[in-house]
Amino acid sequence: MLYLVRMDVTPPRDMDPEEFARIKTREKDYALALQRDGRWRHIWRVVGQYSNYSIFDVAGNDELHRILQDLPLFPYMRIAVTPLATHPSDLAAQ
Repeated sequence: MLYLVRMDVTPPRDMDPEEFARIKTREKDYALALQRDGRWRHIWRVVGQYSNYSIFDVAGNDELHRILQDLPLFPYMRIAVTPLATHPSDLAAQ
């Protein structure tokens, strides 16, 4: 199942910069592993914001929830999830 996910990151203003750097390193390692195994299909940065749009390809809602909840930056994120379905006018669906 495909999902469009927007993630907006807002770390606490008083967070130790070194701790934040360590969390971001863990986040990148986790995200790269999910990309390599095909579950995190695409990721795009939102220009001028600490945000991204991503496409996940997972079995369903529960798997996506577990993946998102395991993101090291999860406590500092606002997340919006949109399930996607094939459009009848999609050339690839013909």
